[in-house]
Amino acid sequence: MIDPRPLSVLFLCTGNSARSVMAEAILSATAGNRFNAYSAGSRPKGRVHPQALKLLDASGHPIAHLRSKSWEEFAVPGAPAADLIITVCDDAAGEICPIWPGRPISAHWGMPDPAAVEGSEVDVALAFVDTYRMLHRRIALLVSLPIEALSRQTVRQRVEEIGLDPAVPIA
Repeated sequence: MIDPRPLSVLFLCTGNSARSVMAEAILSATAGNRFNAYSAGSRPKGRVHPQALKLLDASGHPIAHLRSKSWEEFAVPGAPAADLIITVCDDAAGEICPIWPGRPISAHWGMPDPAAVEGSEVDVALAFVDTYRMLHRRIALLVSLPIEALSRQTVRQRVEEIGLDPAVPIA
């Protein structure tokens, strides 16, 4: 059985400039008081991608607090303890992570990096919209889980399955 307090979710990717930041904003907006959302990167870019901010703002998400930050911020004493860590890029999933305080559940939701898309402004904007849609779908599934009634192992399995959801194309 999972602790009844809000579950802290840390979304990780390499640059912490698009996918993980978008996931943090989406979960914050949809979680109510059941989740606390954070994001970080193994090699943060130091700024959130302008297209991510534009899309989140246009979708009604608060953006003033969003920033690109290192996962090291969450591995030090006094940092918010992560209950669930979700990697959203294949690079971060394969990296050696810091030692996380507590025993967080981890899962992987790999998806293409919209910040890596080259092409016209329309091509880039569409890549960000696709990523937002994928994240929104996966986060809606996460929020719908009766986490309070599930074992740690079942939570890990269900969250991992969300990343494999066939209704959410990954390429």
